[in-house]
Amino acid sequence: MSARTESVAKYICEKANWSISNLELQKMLYLAQLFHMGRNKGEKLFKGHFEAWDYGPVCPEIYHKAKAFGSNHVKDIFSNALGFKNDDYRKTVMNDVCDKFLKYKAGDLVDITHWDNGAWSKHYIPKAKNIRIPNEDIWQEYNDRQEAAKKRKRPRRIQTQSA
Repeated sequence: MSARTESVAKYICEKANWSISNLELQKMLYLAQLFHMGRNKGEKLFKGHFEAWDYGPVCPEIYHKAKAFGSNHVKDIFSNALGFKNDDYRKTVMNDVCDKFLKYKAGDLVDITHWDNGAWSKHYIPKAKNIRIPNEDIWQEYNDRQEAAKKRKRPRRIQTQSA
């Protein structure tokens, strides 16, 4: 079952101790959705959708709610957010994503979400608006990233000469 988009945004902001910009929050939301879909056979973490904007994937619902903060830290504006119970399985992915990616600056997160083979890259058209990124492509990006990681980790074959 998908959570409210605001609930996930608030959870991420809390994990960041409210020291996260709207741009960083957008990338964290995307990565949380990506990892959740990948680990849960395409099931969405939250109900919102993403669009392919200049600085990467954006969840318009949260962007418009937080845009007043500009590049400053987002404050608690998530009045419709519900908390997650301690045993909520969705927290595992959100915690993993926060632990792995909250240490990165906005520019690094943009680079991560601008992956050449990713969903954003497939749908981005400069200066275009409202180009929705299909959920199937987000799920596929997770699978493609996993496959690419496996290829990088494979040991190289050692060429031996026959005697």
